[in-house]
Amino acid sequence: MKVAIIGCGLIGAKRLKSLGPEHAVVALADPVAARAQALAAQTRGAAVFTDWRAAVSQPDVDAVIVSTSNDALALVTAAAVEAGKHVLVEKPAARHPDELVPIIPVAEQRGLCVQVGFNHRYHPAFQQARKLLASGTLGPLMFIRARYGHGGRVGYDKEWRAQPEVSGGGELLDQGVHLIDLARWFLGEFTEVQGHVATFFWDMPVEDNGFLLLRTAEGQVAFMHATWTEWKNTFSFEIFGRDAKLHVEGLGGSYGTERLSYYKMKPAMGPPETTIWEYPGEDNSWRVEFEAFAEAVAARRSPPVTLRDAHAALTVVHRVYAASRKPG
Repeated sequence: MKVAIIGCGLIGAKRLKSLGPEHAVVALADPVAARAQALAAQTRGAAVFTDWRAAVSQPDVDAVIVSTSNDALALVTAAAVEAGKHVLVEKPAARHPDELVPIIPVAEQRGLCVQVGFNHRYHPAFQQARKLLASGTLGPLMFIRARYGHGGRVGYDKEWRAQPEVSGGGELLDQGVHLIDLARWFLGEFTEVQGHVATFFWDMPVEDNGFLLLRTAEGQVAFMHATWTEWKNTFSFEIFGRDAKLHVEGLGGSYGTERLSYYKMKPAMGPPETTIWEYPGEDNSWRVEFEAFAEAVAARRSPPVTLRDAHAALTVVHRVYAASRKPG
């Protein structure tokens, strides 16, 4: 495919790096021209734009990667779909689920592949966890317990994520939406949503902590915590079945070595049979995710993670926001 990348910051650079040699970046857009030019130097002559609309409308662009701040995600996606382009848009895909409502039917009616960048699904530990789930070895799933957090950095409360008109929300929308997506991937839709958000440390108008208690129609539960006050970066995702448990921890880098632990209950119970997989080295989830997107485009099928998935995750977030605003 010939690709346009809209937003040339940290995530745009990661997206460029994730493309295989069979794909070509032909357009780069960022309001800061120097950022786009820096990425263009790593391509085979991509055109540089400060107006993303010009990049999206280029006739030779097959697919658009949207890696902007949250306020522009749905806006650029909608324009790309109107222009007949396939889209890979970063999570959470919008600030509010309502921003996705007009885009979904247009993309589906036109047969366009619009995938949302929930790249955690493509970490090897989670890919292996899904295989184990499919094998039936866990038995019926009971509940999920998960934590995800970091501590920010000096000046974090002045960055765009702390500006609600740009970000749409705080930590629950930032890292928490990954936990929600993963929990939906394993348990399905949540019919009951409870939670609370609070700002304990950072001087900002968005939350630095989000707490969730979600329940499916079958009674399965996910209880999760996303935080910007975790002074040592952490990721922990535990999946409890009646016959076995899976524990994914670490995401590489500052989060520690990615690891999947499998605890299989013995007939006599007691200490379980334990198998551990470790995945050291560079995070390749971005590359695997783009390959899945490219395969869906080539096969003219719905992508693995759709705008409907993003809408469902955002709906959970905003139900918690609404509950947290109520008196008492």
